[in-house]
Amino acid sequence: MPFKKIIHDIEQQHQVTFNYTEDLITELQLYPPKKELSLDHKLQYLANKTNLSFENIGNQFINIYKKDTDAQTICGYVFSGIDKKPIENANIFLNNKTQFTTDSNGFFKFEKEDKNILLISHVGFITKRITVGKSDSKNCLQVFLDPEITELQEVKANAILASGISKSADGSFEIKPKKFGILPGLIEPDALQTMQQIPGVNSLDESVSSINVRGGTHDQNLFLWNGIRMFQTGHFFGLISVFNPNLAHTISIYKNGSPAFFGESVSSVVAISSTPETAEKNALSAGINMINADIYAKYNVSKKSYIEISARKSITDYVETPTYKEYFDKIFQNTTITDFAKNQNIDYQSDRKFSFYDATLKYAQQIGLKDQLVLDLITIKDNLEVFQSATIYGMNKSENNVLRQQNYGGNLLWKRNWNRFNTTKINVYNSSYELLANQITTNANQIVIQENTVNNNGINLENNHSITDKLSFNNGYQFNEIGITNLEQVSNPDFYRKIKDVLRTHAFIVEGKYNDTLSRIYFRTGARINYIEKFKKYILEPRIQFSYGINKSLNLEVLGELKSQNSQQIIDLQKDYFGIEKRRWIISNNSTIPIQRSKQISLNLFYKKNDWLLDIENFYKKVNGITTSSQGFQNQLEFVRTTGNYEVWGTEMLIQKKMNQFLTWLSYTYNHNSYHFSDYEYPRFPNNFQLMHTVSWAGIYEKNNFKIALGTKWSSGRPKTSPDLSQIDLSDPVLVYNKPNNTNLHIFSQVNISSTYKWETANGIQYKLGISILNILNRKNEIGEYYRVSTLSNSIEEVETFSLQRTPNVSFRVSL
Repeated sequence: MPFKKIIHDIEQQHQVTFNYTEDLITELQLYPPKKELSLDHKLQYLANKTNLSFENIGNQFINIYKKDTDAQTICGYVFSGIDKKPIENANIFLNNKTQFTTDSNGFFKFEKEDKNILLISHVGFITKRITVGKSDSKNCLQVFLDPEITELQEVKANAILASGISKSADGSFEIKPKKFGILPGLIEPDALQTMQQIPGVNSLDESVSSINVRGGTHDQNLFLWNGIRMFQTGHFFGLISVFNPNLAHTISIYKNGSPAFFGESVSSVVAISSTPETAEKNALSAGINMINADIYAKYNVSKKSYIEISARKSITDYVETPTYKEYFDKIFQNTTITDFAKNQNIDYQSDRKFSFYDATLKYAQQIGLKDQLVLDLITIKDNLEVFQSATIYGMNKSENNVLRQQNYGGNLLWKRNWNRFNTTKINVYNSSYELLANQITTNANQIVIQENTVNNNGINLENNHSITDKLSFNNGYQFNEIGITNLEQVSNPDFYRKIKDVLRTHAFIVEGKYNDTLSRIYFRTGARINYIEKFKKYILEPRIQFSYGINKSLNLEVLGELKSQNSQQIIDLQKDYFGIEKRRWIISNNSTIPIQRSKQISLNLFYKKNDWLLDIENFYKKVNGITTSSQGFQNQLEFVRTTGNYEVWGTEMLIQKKMNQFLTWLSYTYNHNSYHFSDYEYPRFPNNFQLMHTVSWAGIYEKNNFKIALGTKWSSGRPKTSPDLSQIDLSDPVLVYNKPNNTNLHIFSQVNISSTYKWETANGIQYKLGISILNILNRKNEIGEYYRVSTLSNSIEEVETFSLQRTPNVSFRVSL
């Protein structure tokens, strides 16, 4: 058999690479060694049968040379001192006159001379000088080059809103919690609270479970934690984010122009990653505030693997702090929990228990030089138990209410760097969500059970190809299966209803990116084609992000996208789930519950110079396929079931100035948002989530380890519908309304402050103390208003809900 064929078979069987010159093996033939022999026995067999020597380097590289000339050559491998990977095309100078280069394995070889001085160099590494004697061993050298670090002049990059927040070339906002400074009212880098400071992002009821981005509802946003879609985003029914603020490494927020690999949302994308970009040392920290306590730990199991855990638990089981009291009063106002005691002040008793927790686990393992496995797990749970009783006219009335909300998720990621130009990522994920309400009424001898469950799983494949240092191409495939169950069960009278729907989608993604920093051009375009099995329907979703630097200070940006969404949250009755978390997830049926489709385009100008920053974004957005039940109406449309769209356009502006340790900014948003329901008697009227004008200001001071922030937020009131009193008979009142959203609530205004101080002891233990006060002026802001007929007084009753009153919070953290 030809010798070349023999060594090729050995390479395939033992995963090794032979290095040789062609003239050594030309026309050489012999019987091959037996396949069951070990690698060393095969090499020994070949050496005995030929006039060749074989040098085995770590069972990875094998050098072949003639026995009678092996003393006359120098060979070696050049590796990076950082990751121990071979360096291709490294320059080898022999005695400053002869030049050689390394191959793809970092290997080089040449004949010795009387004097052998090697200079080994490569761009980005420090040149190394080696002297090799003529009588040195025949073993190949192993040379490790250290990286060349050049100290550049300081470049002042403008932080946006606070340190640790920046704007990327693709138009997204990026938050680095570990570098986060401070914002008014925040003492921790809470992802969902922080994003509400970005122009165009609001929460009309101060809840992280009701975030509205450019007029969209909360369920139209895609929330991802390490690739897992999260259906529950808030603890305490929306006042606290479920994402541990001390865990995340990078948070990316896309208001428009999201990459084609993100689907299943017609509004924004919030992608949270807890995987560090570079290796980190062991860490341990623990903290407590007036709502919860938490712990975080990271341990490097080996040089190539680590484990990371975090856990957070409410302290409301043990103590009711002033913060907890304000939160409780805000969340449960005008719900069935508080309505129970209305006008009943005789022998009224109430016993309530509330708690929540979340926990995460990450395990990462590097396999060889090219592969990495990462496992992420997360669990979230909120639990409320309320027992109420009262004696009314000698009759005992009592209710026992249980409300549970939980989300579990897991993701397994495999990543392989085939070479420095090609990378593949495959991840398999699952997310399970449950909302359960159980109500037992004693005097009516009735049990009411409501349940909403979601099971979402799938697989993602992503390939990244670097064609040049400026041009790259990505492609991939995604499979997603979502199953949603809604259960309602009542005893006395008996009623049972259970509906389960399953939807499977396939998505094919292509995307190209061009990034030229010298000419200041960034261009990314892509598309995803969704195929929905159940409806046999294809949906094309193109995306575009274009950025051009007109000069060093001024940047022009164009973003656009078409997107779709198959699941949404609706409200059947405002008193579902005790009126606290009344939304339930459902799946589109492509008829009465359409697939939601959105289109959006924005034109932005970004200017920064001399510590000044100006960002202006003009946008247009339209979402088709919305239902009235998904919009939270509490007027004549509450029981009307029809479909339509909303259309929003506006301007978002941010102006910022940094002066040494002081940063101040002012933002303004204009938002014109209207519904269109063609089958309704009033086809066009203002959107429930329209805030026509919003103004925010903050002043932030950071020096050394001390930080303080003061800020205010002002917005025009959200729309509401007033009753038409001219058509109501007050002796036997029945609600008759004016045109939907014909007027507005009062102006919302709030002033917040926060401050942190950090210090470190001689033994390296770090302490951090934080204090915040929301609504310093204790202003009573109305955030909701609706009308109902009171059965007690037989009159029309105006029901108002208000934002948080003055709410203090204190946190303390220890880090090792």
